[in-house]
Amino acid sequence: MKVFVAGATGAIGKRLLPQLVDAGHEVVAMTRHQDMAGTIYDLGAVPVIGDGLDRASTVAAVVRAQPDVVVHQMTGLAGVTDYRRWDDAFALTNRLRVEGTDNLLEGARAAGAHRFVAQSFGNWNYERSGGPVKTEADPLDPEPPATMRRTLAAIRHLEHAVVYEASLDGIALRYGNLHGPGTSFASDGEMTRQVSHRRLPIIGDGAGVWSFVHVDDAAAATVAAIEWGAPGVYNVVDDRPTAAADWLPQLADALGAKPPRHIPTWLGRLAAGEAGVSLFTRIRGASNAKAKRELGWTPRHALWHGALA
Repeated sequence: MKVFVAGATGAIGKRLLPQLVDAGHEVVAMTRHQDMAGTIYDLGAVPVIGDGLDRASTVAAVVRAQPDVVVHQMTGLAGVTDYRRWDDAFALTNRLRVEGTDNLLEGARAAGAHRFVAQSFGNWNYERSGGPVKTEADPLDPEPPATMRRTLAAIRHLEHAVVYEASLDGIALRYGNLHGPGTSFASDGEMTRQVSHRRLPIIGDGAGVWSFVHVDDAAAATVAAIEWGAPGVYNVVDDRPTAAADWLPQLADALGAKPPRHIPTWLGRLAAGEAGVSLFTRIRGASNAKAKRELGWTPRHALWHGALA
């Protein structure tokens, strides 16, 4: 098949292009930056220049490519560490999830594509009550922290627009927290640096459950969704959702760093805002059972701690 990938030079995109090429697909990859064209060529794809937030250039790029499948991997997540101003930190990503999604969908319809696969998220945005692990059938959070509301609204927009697009088979992949090359949990990533320098404390009881996924596994799930997934949403996470009180000390130990500090919830609220408190004390993890069952996907890095170490 011919596959059009927007966001081709991001953390997942760089791992996705070679997997698509190896699977025998013809790949056209969009980037905003002319100087990334050579990287895309090296990854086995044909580069095109376009800005996902510019309707005309995006639609034109997709129509010229005439793809069978359009893949949306556009984000602006690099260097996001400000928990207190969550929606502000995610402002570019939120625009890409709303305007970028709408632009790509218009291009896909005009080009006659039959499938659309988009990057979503599945962890902090699930309802923060009930059991520790959520499935795709569980509701998203009806009352997120105030500073996360715009980000959750953008996720809802993306998923609804993609899954309910009548002219396409739409799939939204709810990736967990990414680790591996090019992510904040890479050896040179921002989260890793914070843990190494003992700047990321456990807030309160640390009961917030995190789900992780390696970028190579996220890319593999995307290939599966491109080739045979039924329309809908899928959690793409590893096999072990883990509370912050457990994963933070394990990561510190793997890095040879001192154990993380513990701070009370009231202090965490001052330091990291309501979003930070929620991440470390209240969020639920995600189940990958549906993706395993219906996409035929199994993460190679089934347990986050081994891969992070």
